[in-house]
Amino acid sequence: MQSAEDALVKLLAKKCKTAGDISANLKKLFGPVLQEMLEAEMDQHLGYRKHSNEGDNCGNSRNGYSNKTIKTNVGEVRVSIPRDRNGEFEPIVVKKHERRISELEERVIAMYAKGMSTRDIQDHLKDLYGVNASASLISDITDRVMPLVTEWQSRPLERVYAIVFLDAFYFKVRKENRIVNKAVYTVIGINMAGFKDVLGIWIGEAESAAFWIGTLNDLRARGVEDILIVSTDGLAGFSEAINAVFPKTELQLCVIHQIRNTLKYVANKDRGPLMQDLKPVYKALTIEEAELNFAAFKESWQGKYPHAIKSWETHWLELTAFFKYPKEIRRIMYTTNTIESYHRRLRKVIKTKTAYPNDEALLKILYLATMDATKKWTQPLQDWGYITSQFTILFADRLREGDLT
Repeated sequence: MQSAEDALVKLLAKKCKTAGDISANLKKLFGPVLQEMLEAEMDQHLGYRKHSNEGDNCGNSRNGYSNKTIKTNVGEVRVSIPRDRNGEFEPIVVKKHERRISELEERVIAMYAKGMSTRDIQDHLKDLYGVNASASLISDITDRVMPLVTEWQSRPLERVYAIVFLDAFYFKVRKENRIVNKAVYTVIGINMAGFKDVLGIWIGEAESAAFWIGTLNDLRARGVEDILIVSTDGLAGFSEAINAVFPKTELQLCVIHQIRNTLKYVANKDRGPLMQDLKPVYKALTIEEAELNFAAFKESWQGKYPHAIKSWETHWLELTAFFKYPKEIRRIMYTTNTIESYHRRLRKVIKTKTAYPNDEALLKILYLATMDATKKWTQPLQDWGYITSQFTILFADRLREGDLT
């Protein structure tokens, strides 16, 4: 029996004499095929075929069409989008507000998300597809993700997160004919099911506790009522910022950041011996053991590096919060490695430019790089079943039954 594909090929062969004829006929076919796909989607949505008696008194029905012109690889195609009376139908093949279906666009955005420069994308399109794409065209194509960025940045979040990581890094942006450093604030949340998610990206003038308060308030406005544990670096005033928005949240300062800051004040010849004395402090099994080891560490190094010792003393409660928890939770929360590895992915992508023309251009590439990076975040964290059982005991008064599903 002849397949549908074979029949179509033979039909086109009979009707076409040039490559241009093939393209023209494919364009004629594309619209009707697209229309049939939309009709099939509506049939599936309603649960019955058009004109079928099965739809009588079913509570919803077809309600005419809205016309739309779609730009495709074969040119502009006019389609009629079916509507239902309840206004619930959302087609997949041609999404709401979508005006363009193009494999070329998808490839441009995918290359941009990988950090390829505009010049590299132009060369790639020329070599593989014979397409001469201008820099402005590539910019226009990638600009079409901005509504998605806005939608993503304002999407509702979960009521409670087990652990949230907050950090910032810097990149250069043009502002009023000069290059300035901008702080890129990022938040990664681990939900009660153990899955990681980037909760948002914000761009500010410089990292500050005041800006973080605004970021935390944004999370609350999007539905976050509680965060069990926050892990972050030692920004001054951050503890107050957390307490102002999420007063019950446990704050853990990143021990690795603290170690790096400590070593800034230590001569190279002393770094090895000092670290040997410091390691028993944060590697201790209990808080009591950590306090004893810190007393020995202080006695050895107080005279030579008082500023380093004072920093540990000042932040002791927030640096040692992780001792309250079992080792499976400790290894996640005592350092901000979770968010720093994500930042390394972002830097790898954005390093193709020394500076971005504006905040929007930087946010666009950060969003695309984030979507690419998070494709692999499909599994809960290791040992999460055990961790969940611990959280349900430790935070029984703050968790609801629905938070764990």
